[in-house]
Amino acid sequence: MSATVSVFASPSSWIESAAVDQCHQVAALDGMLHVAGMPDLHPGKGAPIGAAMLSTVLYPFLVGSDIGCGIAVFPIRLKRPVPEKLARKFPDLDVSLKTEDPAWSYVEPSIPAGHTEHLGTVGRGNHFVELARVDTVPLPRPGLERGDLVLIVHSGSRGLGERILRAHTEVRGAGPAEDPAAYLAAHDDAVRWGSLNRRLMAARVALALGATPEEPIVDECHNSVEVRDGVYLHRKGAARGDGRDVLVAGTRGTPSYLVAAHAGPEANYSVAHGAGRKMSRSDALRRGKAKHTVEELRRTRVGSIVVCGDRQLLFEEAPTAYKRIEQVIGDLTAHDLATPAAVTVPLVTYKTAARS
Repeated sequence: MSATVSVFASPSSWIESAAVDQCHQVAALDGMLHVAGMPDLHPGKGAPIGAAMLSTVLYPFLVGSDIGCGIAVFPIRLKRPVPEKLARKFPDLDVSLKTEDPAWSYVEPSIPAGHTEHLGTVGRGNHFVELARVDTVPLPRPGLERGDLVLIVHSGSRGLGERILRAHTEVRGAGPAEDPAAYLAAHDDAVRWGSLNRRLMAARVALALGATPEEPIVDECHNSVEVRDGVYLHRKGAARGDGRDVLVAGTRGTPSYLVAAHAGPEANYSVAHGAGRKMSRSDALRRGKAKHTVEELRRTRVGSIVVCGDRQLLFEEAPTAYKRIEQVIGDLTAHDLATPAAVTVPLVTYKTAARS
């Protein structure tokens, strides 16, 4: 008998049938108990993205290769920020952090799993580092006021998680973990590594912009698995939603939302992690080139600047390739999974270094 499936989206939300089909395919796996689709649900490679999946069996492929991917929010204090000037000061986050870099003095020195490759780098795809301004604070948060600036960092384990998944799939494919305890130990290293990497990038950017690095006010992973009440709760593109604040990312040209999450068991204690794609990368590239110029994508409709030297990535990550973040937040609110606490508007979004 298949597990139950719940999708927390309104009839007006853009949810592809392929994504719902994937939820039901996952529900048919041995040991699966319940699949919860978030309002940013979209199809992934073999499993849905924007879903939380509860099972008596641990399936590494449901977490995917970017174990530990998440979003952190850091306060940053700058005087009279001018986006054009600040965009030029962003460090090259494609280049690994050097051992003598001052950013190291703001983090714990130990490196999970001894994985030194790509430390302090953002990666590609939908990963980014963004300087944003707090626009409204509908739910008061200590130390967060309208007009404050924050750094939003979205990145993962930069190859470590991929190595962990590959070690599993070469032996078991999409099957369950042969040794759940060993997988969980490696997984936990990747989650810690992802958090360290986000902190290092925030420190690199803060120092480059002339600010003192600060501790994050939010740092939540959205590709993970946890043991909860004796069973495995897998999250792929879904954040923990049991009584914590979560940053639900918009796009390069739209707001993001800090929400107070209060999701219950029907949603597998989870909330959305972002706007969610509504176009494949190939579709976004084809349609974007017909609709936008590179210059239009580097200066968004909210007046922010996108730092991205990769023209293809600019089109693949265009705001039009994503669902409406307002709809996602509206669905979270309507289904009583979260309450908006603060809204941020981008000033500078870094994707990959600008090329001359």
